[in-house]
Amino acid sequence: MKKLLRTIIVDDEKLARQDLRAMLSDFPEIEVLGEAGNAEEANLLIDKINPDLIFLDIQMPGKSGFELLDHIKTNAKIIFVTAYDEYAIRAFEVNAQDYLLKPVNKERLALAIEHLRLKTTADEEELIKKLDYNDNIFLMVNNVYQFIKVNSIIKINSAGNYSEIYTSSKLKGLILKSMREWELRLPTNHFVRIHRNAIINLEYVDHIEDWFNYSYHVYIRGVEKPVVMSRRYAVKLKEQMA
Repeated sequence: MKKLLRTIIVDDEKLARQDLRAMLSDFPEIEVLGEAGNAEEANLLIDKINPDLIFLDIQMPGKSGFELLDHIKTNAKIIFVTAYDEYAIRAFEVNAQDYLLKPVNKERLALAIEHLRLKTTADEEELIKKLDYNDNIFLMVNNVYQFIKVNSIIKINSAGNYSEIYTSSKLKGLILKSMREWELRLPTNHFVRIHRNAIINLEYVDHIEDWFNYSYHVYIRGVEKPVVMSRRYAVKLKEQMA
């Protein structure tokens, strides 16, 4: 991991938070920016800090760690820290990076962080791997994993930490990928960003009309409403198609 991982600890036991924070101080790649004692505090802290990594207890007063994840949108990697081993299967069903049992062992914590480092490196390598127009990609769409043909994607909209895709098969759904990730990986001879909130597939463009303030309406087959193309992106599109 080349950068510091902005980290928070969520646990209702103050002593457990202190012990974990002390152990994490020995790992230079981890930067603990805050602690929360319950799901409500954690929700506010996640909104404020937008962490890269969350050490999350499962059983807490009020909402559990799983219930917290059901009610937030975050790209953060999750490492569960709990006194109970019966939740392990469910933890990995929600794509947790690891599952640590209390009391946390320093050697086991080091192993979890090493796994995280290797996974982060692999994700970064995958991120820069360009997709071919005829590729299939395996994505979780609306909480269901499925294969999507790249050439079936009509447009992609920004949705906070998520993105929303529309396909020629009428599939519409949220995906935990940023617009930047899509922009880096999609084939540029077919896909173009026409607004900070929109990427479109040029193959599905029907026509383009002038709109106000030097912007444009882009009409796309299979999409009811036109997509706004800003002046700045229109210039880039003309350069790309020249």
